[in-house]
Formats: sequence, C-alpha cells, structure tokens
Amino acid sequence: MFKKIVFMGTSNFAVPILKTLYQNDCPISAVYTQPPKKSMRGQKVNKSSIQKLSENLSLHIRTPLQLKNNEEELKYFKSINPEIVVVVAYGQLIPKEFFSLSKFGFINVHPSLLPKWRGAAPIQRAIMNLDSVTGISVMKLEEKLDAGPVMFKKEVKLFDHINSEELSNRLSTLSSQIILDCLNLIEIGKAKFTPQQNIEATYAKKIEKNETKIDWHQNAKNIIGKINALSSVPGAWFNFNGERYKILKADLADQEGIPGSILDDNLTIGCKLKSIRVIKIQRQGKNIQGVKDFLLGSKIKKGSTLS
Repeated sequence: MFKKIVFMGTSNFAVPILKTLYQNDCPISAVYTQPPKKSMRGQKVNKSSIQKLSENLSLHIRTPLQLKNNEEELKYFKSINPEIVVVVAYGQLIPKEFFSLSKFGFINVHPSLLPKWRGAAPIQRAIMNLDSVTGISVMKLEEKLDAGPVMFKKEVKLFDHINSEELSNRLSTLSSQIILDCLNLIEIGKAKFTPQQNIEATYAKKIEKNETKIDWHQNAKNIIGKINALSSVPGAWFNFNGERYKILKADLADQEGIPGSILDDNLTIGCKLKSIRVIKIQRQGKNIQGVKDFLLGSKIKKGSTLS
C-alpha cells in the first residue's frame, strides 16, 4: 500500500472515494479542497463536502484559493513528498510544477468515457446531449485539461428519466468501488495507461446561465434532457407573468400544440415536436410541488402561453 497519499476534491461526487480510502486505512497525508464560500448575504460560510468529511475524520486539510503562482503551497507540497495524488472533482487546475512532486503522479477520476466530455460539466452534458451511455475514466493528469492517458474505463447506460444528481451518485459510487484496485495496479506496476485519441475529444463546458431557460421551440425530448441535466440546481426554467418557474421533472407526451402553450388541465406544454407533461415544479421563492398540488392555486391554466 502507498505510504503517503494526497487527496484533492471538493464536490459531493468526491465524498465516497475519500471515504473508501479512509475506511481501508490508506495513509492520507493531506486533503486539498476549495476554500469555504460565503453565502450571498454573507451571513454563513459554506464549507465543501470534502472539507466537512475531512474534519469529521480528523484529516489534515488545505484550502488554498489557488495553486498557480503559490510558492508557499508548492513548498508545503514538496514537504509532504507524496507517493501518489488522487484527484476527484477538485474544481481547480493544477499547475505543471506540482506534477513532478509525486512519485507515481496525479491520478484523476473523471465522470465520462474519455476523450468524450472533457471539462467541467460532463454529467450534465451527457444528459443534455441525450447520450445512451456514459461512465467513468481513471487517468493520469497532464497539463492539458483531461487529456492524460487512461488506465480504466467503466460504461454506464443512461436511462430516459435519470437526472444529473442521480447519475452523479451512481458514477461516484462506482468510482469508490474501483479506486483501490486502480491504486494497487499502479503500485505494483501493472497499470496500463493508453493515450487518448485527441481527434475524438468533445468538451463539456461549464453550464452558463443563458442555457438554463427553456426554449419551447425545441423538440420535447431535448427539453426533457435539459430538465433532467439541470435538476435541481441550477434548474431549467420558464417565465409566466413576470415570475420564474423551475421544472424539476417531466414526461414526454404525444400531444401537439403551439410551442409554450398549455394544452390541457394536467400542465402539458407544447413544444416544437410533441410536448412535455410536468411532474414536479417550483415557483420562484416556493417549495417544490407535485403538479396536482401546484395546479390547485396556480394561474397557469389550459390555454395559457409561457414566455
């Protein structure tokens, strides 16, 4: 077993992997995570999921604002002298001068089948793109984003109704189940790293605010893909009478009608091709509701048109 491991992660996706390392007595010298963020009103400091877990496990935590041009952190990293670094959804680019400081390099768990969906939002992009499969890849980090050689891939089928949170949990659990085997193969020298075919690469850019609004002039399947990909944060939304409404879940329906029009009393909404039937919805400033409860007090009725 490696004697000195550094873990770098921030989001919920990274939590099961760190738990697995800890529960199997892997010697974790330090945990790097993004620094706490203040809430919008500045009243509360929000620590990352990895920081909270690390505090509970009494692990040593580092939260540098950035690693680039950070001589103090570079010096500290050298002092650790890690044998291997495990990176999972860290959320920050790692400068190349760090790579040589780990004997066996930096190993990254990425939630896509590389080279497809390199970048920040691979789970959301796979769902929005209506992909039939996705998965996880374990690769060696290099300077170029998500372009390093891959030692392990595992494919996962995408079902019609899976949303980004559900898929993230599934891929994260899968990653936690294979991470120890991957580290063992690296340690005994039996890991085979295969270069990626860069010509086949696609990029999962960060979700921008202007992408989250629903365009009713798209096909219903694509709209449901957006709803599932963005559920529940940041959420796919529409405007009605100056208020914002998020749709958290919807089914495909065969009814045809004017895009953005309410076609019946069950909140079925017309699209370019076919329609969607809303299942869960959230009015601005209110709690998430099932469609039946929502319609009891809603002004959105059959014949209404959504902007």
